[in-house]
Amino acid sequence: MNAHLVAFPREASVEQHPSLLPAIEVTGLGKTYELRPVLRNISFTLKAGGTAALLGANGAGKTTLLRILATLVKPSAGQGTVMGYDVVRDAAALRRLIGYVGHQPHVYDDLTARENLLFFARMYGLAGAAKRTDALLERVGLRAKSRERVRTLSRGQTQRLAIARGILHEPRLLLLDEPDTGLDEEASTLLDELITERAATGGATLLTTHNIAHGLSRGEDTLVLAGGRLTYNGPSRVLSPGDVRELFVARRRER
Repeated sequence: MNAHLVAFPREASVEQHPSLLPAIEVTGLGKTYELRPVLRNISFTLKAGGTAALLGANGAGKTTLLRILATLVKPSAGQGTVMGYDVVRDAAALRRLIGYVGHQPHVYDDLTARENLLFFARMYGLAGAAKRTDALLERVGLRAKSRERVRTLSRGQTQRLAIARGILHEPRLLLLDEPDTGLDEEASTLLDELITERAATGGATLLTTHNIAHGLSRGEDTLVLAGGRLTYNGPSRVLSPGDVRELFVARRRER
């Protein structure tokens, strides 16, 4: 097995918070690596059930921000909360409320698609794990591949499995870092449907993508990062792809 994964403690007890609490609330967040600032004074809020696209050029800090919210990296400054839980102090409990799909699928190559989901279901202590697993494999179009080892799957099929892993435990917040990488048009449409379904039941989603037009259409709100700074935070409908690209260029001119 070649996946390196974070364990989710079975005994963690997560209190249910009122649905009016923001899914994400970030204030003055910063991250520095070896004296090099990657994120600078980031502040924003994502409402419960909200969907936002996080856009930015390579190196803008998008992945770092998502990894902080996923409790995988600690911030150097400021504060971040998810459903009222602090991303540093309450990290162990929060991992049961967050689904994270990063650049790597984080599934086990030597297990089948079905065995992977059953393994994660046990980690989360899910009731009815087999039924949930089979329903998700059907939903993401992998039922016919369910008993094949992950190492035999295509890049797109593995990404579908990673998305299924991310929503397996019905997280209150889903963090997607370029989730459409390797997906065909049908799978990309499926991802859009899953995001819409989540929003309808109060699940929030924050996603990054290099496809600016698609990002603007997916998120009701858009955050633009440039040079580690938040240069736009508002509704997607007022932006064009050209506007977003200009925000990238304007920040480079200032540096």
